Amino acid sequence: QVQLVESGGGLVQPGGSLRLSCAASGASVRFNTMGWYRQAPGKQRELVARITGGGTTNYADSVKGRFTISGDHAANTIYLQMNSLNAGDTANYYCNAVSPLGLGYWSWGQGTQVTVSS
Repeated sequence: QVQLVESGGGLVQPGGSLRLSCAASGASVRFNTMGWYRQAPGKQRELVARITGGGTTNYADSVKGRFTISGDHAANTIYLQMNSLNAGDTANYYCNAVSPLGLGYWSWGQGTQVTVSS
């Protein structure tokens, strides 16, 4: 059974930065396209960044140029570096393998809360 554990969230001021981590067990991130999703209160979960096993990345327009997704195959972990954060980035952030339709492929973890506020 695949388990995903997200960490690194917190409260940050507008313009600040955070680095999220997602440790996977039970499956290898090397052989899957992995993604970071987020869900704000009252909104649907959205895919904001993805990375293939070969390192190709793709971003939602809302985070392009501010967020960077990366992976460490040896640690079986993916990361999301988030810079220039704004209130619109406030959400619970989750990682998952990305299905061809852009949906999460494995069971969801608890996520990590990111709150951007002054």
